[in-house]
Amino acid sequence: MSVELHQLRCFIAVADELHFGHAAQKMDMLPSALGRYIKLLEEDLGTRLLSRSTRNVSLTPHGALFLPEARELVARADDIEKRFQTLARQNAGKLRIGAIDSAAVSLIPHVLHHFRERWPGVELSFLEDKSSRLLPKLKTGRLDLIFIRPQSQMDSALHSEFLFYEDVVLAISDKHPLANRSEINVDDLRDIPLIVPEKRVRPHSYDLTLSLFEHASFKPTLIQIADEKQTIINMVAAELGAAIMPRWVMRMAALNIKFIPIGEGYDSIRSKLPMAAVWVAGARDEARDNMMQVVMHELPVISDLY
Repeated sequence: MSVELHQLRCFIAVADELHFGHAAQKMDMLPSALGRYIKLLEEDLGTRLLSRSTRNVSLTPHGALFLPEARELVARADDIEKRFQTLARQNAGKLRIGAIDSAAVSLIPHVLHHFRERWPGVELSFLEDKSSRLLPKLKTGRLDLIFIRPQSQMDSALHSEFLFYEDVVLAISDKHPLANRSEINVDDLRDIPLIVPEKRVRPHSYDLTLSLFEHASFKPTLIQIADEKQTIINMVAAELGAAIMPRWVMRMAALNIKFIPIGEGYDSIRSKLPMAAVWVAGARDEARDNMMQVVMHELPVISDLY
């Protein structure tokens, strides 16, 4: 039998979600690719695990029997990998950090500078990526500490430490009539198209814009033409629309752009931009603990940067 761990992870995701689209998003892959892995798994086992129709996905009797076995195999494999990677890391004096773009701008450079001053012998590595890609790497032991937007329901195997909320601004062309305003209210955005990323790619950024209009008397005009922040800024400069963005984007190279603070409705949107440090609960790691000591000590300074 040639069953692979990734096939098992795909099956578990579909069994949890009972929806190929949602499971594919959870696994950060295309539904068609997810379907191929499930089909290969069923071929390897010689039995159907899932019943599929145009509207519903359900476990077959064999699928229901196989699910706890698959969970046990994956959990056992993850535990083995995590234990031996931890041993190797402790012996080598390494700390592997991951972060989303917001944290990579100011938080990471600031804390790495102070950490290296105190512990110069620790080998540091850093990966910038989306939360959906950093979390699996943390769970499987490929990263030791990540800085991300915390999920509403964090995995019980992980520990999350809230750090701060980020401020938000409206990015708009300096040629727009509103560009000279010192503050923007929600009602000012009634006739302005807002550029948002695709929700599947950057759910927090998408929800950030929508949350501003929760109590508004109108629905915003949304256009999805870019996902990366620098590209969105370029689209704003080309007068294709405006964008609700974290304040740190003001550090980007941005010709012909004005960044204006959000006024009315600001409190509700600010809570959509939390930053948290996350690591595996119960895992002993002196280098990680030392890094968190630096983070918490420098937190007042870091918060002011956002």
